[in-house]
Amino acid sequence: LAHTMSSPTSPCEEVIKNLSLEAIQLCERDGNKSQDSGIAEMEELPVPHNIKISNITCDSFKISWDMDSKSKDRITHYFIDLNKKENKNSNKFKHKDVPTKLVAKAVPLPMTVRGHWFLSPRTEYTVAVQTASKQVDGDYVVSEWSEIIEFCTADYSKVHLTQLLEKAEVIAGRMLKLSVFYRNQHKEYFDYIREHHGNAMQPSVKDNSGSHGSPISGKLEGIFFSCNTEFNTGKPPQDSPYGRYRFEIAAEKLFNPNTNLYFGDFYCMYTAYHYVILVIAPVGSPGDEFCKQRLPQLNIKENKFLTCDEEDGVMVYHHAQDVILEVIYTDPVDLSLGTVAEITGHQLMSLSTANAKKDPSCKTCNISVGR
Repeated sequence: LAHTMSSPTSPCEEVIKNLSLEAIQLCERDGNKSQDSGIAEMEELPVPHNIKISNITCDSFKISWDMDSKSKDRITHYFIDLNKKENKNSNKFKHKDVPTKLVAKAVPLPMTVRGHWFLSPRTEYTVAVQTASKQVDGDYVVSEWSEIIEFCTADYSKVHLTQLLEKAEVIAGRMLKLSVFYRNQHKEYFDYIREHHGNAMQPSVKDNSGSHGSPISGKLEGIFFSCNTEFNTGKPPQDSPYGRYRFEIAAEKLFNPNTNLYFGDFYCMYTAYHYVILVIAPVGSPGDEFCKQRLPQLNIKENKFLTCDEEDGVMVYHHAQDVILEVIYTDPVDLSLGTVAEITGHQLMSLSTANAKKDPSCKTCNISVGR
């Protein structure tokens, strides 16, 4: 497929040139014939119908449709109008010399549409199709547009997340010791937990911060914890963007040989520092089953981000120095397992990652699929 909306530096440049685009002028999808159109409209070419979308990934899909057999042998190309759903009117092109977005030679169906330069993960699209017959003068005869079909691309697969994981490993840095996980909130949060949830913090659905294609956003239920320490003290920092009250719990109560560890995401927010999301799930729990299907699993004794190992009969924990770790624990956690106390530092709202948008231009934490 040629992505004919690309800039002159597009890899499809030669294909675009061969299409003699200056001779192609589109009509609006509703079939009205433009007076100055360079494309002839004829009833003989079959109109695609019963469009089917299948094999959807974060940056590709397969498309097929039915056609009447009449004049089917005259078809040389397919014109595919692919738009993000929020731009439903974008099929009414602003410039008359701009062709439809995708042009493909007539190949056997189903046909794969692939390309990270126009497809993003977890995004709703509309698609419609024309059949076309290229003439000897370079002009096209086209059918009417098909009906408009809607579909949504998929999340990152394990393959894509493994690519993110490998990028994160490069900058993780040396490992520092830790002894506790901690969670900052406002006093009202902890009061509510005691009064309404029997003293147990409950998992909630993860927000949409981080990579747009992350399979845990809006789906995985868990409780956010931090574990980073200050280099000079070896203890948690006294500042937090999330509230002045902190719950601290010994690391071994959340992370031990009875839990599995998964890599969830790697991102930044237009800043020099980067975040890594890890998921800790008790073995066999619903959270564990969710992650097992979707996320790369890490060896708890040996990885670049967060380790748990036994030394002289004592569990010892380390975390990566050069990334900010966000740890999601997938089961409820009772406040009686730790302590709640007010911190002495400041509330640094600039560090908040709530629904934070990932920088799509960062070469450190992006991979070569749709953002």
